[in-house]
Amino acid sequence: MANPLKTLKHMLTQLGVMSMLAMFTMSSFASAHEIRPAIADVAFEEDAIELSIRLTAEPLIAGLDLEGLQDTNDAPEADKYDALRSLTPNLVADAFRAAWPEIAQRITVLSGEAPVELELMQVDVVFQPNAELPRDTNVILRGALPSDQSDLRIGWDAANGPIIVRQAGGDEASYAGYLANGELSDPLPRAGAVTESAVAVFLRYIGVGFDHIIPKGLDHILFVLGLFFLSVHLRPLITQVTVFTVAHTITLALASLGYVAVNPAIVEPLIAASIVYVAVENIFTSRVTWWRPVIIFAFGLLHGLGFASVLGEFGLAPGRFVVGLIGFNVGVEVGQLAVIALAFLAVGLWFGKKPWYRARISIPASVFIAIVGAYWAIERVFL
Repeated sequence: MANPLKTLKHMLTQLGVMSMLAMFTMSSFASAHEIRPAIADVAFEEDAIELSIRLTAEPLIAGLDLEGLQDTNDAPEADKYDALRSLTPNLVADAFRAAWPEIAQRITVLSGEAPVELELMQVDVVFQPNAELPRDTNVILRGALPSDQSDLRIGWDAANGPIIVRQAGGDEASYAGYLANGELSDPLPRAGAVTESAVAVFLRYIGVGFDHIIPKGLDHILFVLGLFFLSVHLRPLITQVTVFTVAHTITLALASLGYVAVNPAIVEPLIAASIVYVAVENIFTSRVTWWRPVIIFAFGLLHGLGFASVLGEFGLAPGRFVVGLIGFNVGVEVGQLAVIALAFLAVGLWFGKKPWYRARISIPASVFIAIVGAYWAIERVFL
């Protein structure tokens, strides 16, 4: 007869694993309205500054606080945001002009310590036929500068989300700062241009790559967990992770450099399908079959395309692109290893050698991962 205390312990362990996975995935069950960084190109004239910014206008108009937000559906103003998404480009442009006095207060341009007042010169909302995808808005701002020739620092409030500030008129290593949490750019001279060292770019994009896995890469997290739950033995895990890493590094490099281009509408459902596959196979086997590395390699190629679409949004200077690409990939790898380490500390270390580990933890967790992956695949194709 089974020991009731052991049975209860096993049930609580399963519940803990399922809860851990639920925390990773719950916020993605709604349709994805991800937060993308804005890109601001800065140009100086003798007595004026011009900012050309590519941004997503609807969150700014709706007054969303994007700091720490992964999905606009989680914001209190989500209904207002969605209503703006349904408007025509001309109506969104009109709404942006009407909200400009409030938006302007969240944009900072300092000449020395003196604030520079910006005037809204142009708003151009790009047509996007799919209301589930973010659409670009291009705005041009202009401000008169004092005559003291002070360097300028540029940024905006953390509530507006991340922004990339790039200085025009320099060489291929010109400054392209990724600013989050309300940071201001490095001082930008009116004559000449600031350049960034390769080391600074490399270190910054390690953080960007890590952030794309934890906390933003929920689909990639589930795929890596699918690899983890195949077996508690080290060799199968190393085999899978190595194959996956080699594959996504190849397509990340090729796609980021412009040699490969695949529509995200194709890539994203296939990434979801890859999650389903590894999870379902976990249910029927506890070892690395001869075909699993081949399939994981193919799925890794898909995930690399997904990573590349993110990196392409950051507007790296051409002279620092390769360094940023390597740093981003290192950050992705560190993020993936962190996911595996956390999973091992949460369940593998304590229960991995128990005879009931596979039946009570690995298989239920894989079933849960497969269900979530299947939902995402259906959502990304039909919803």
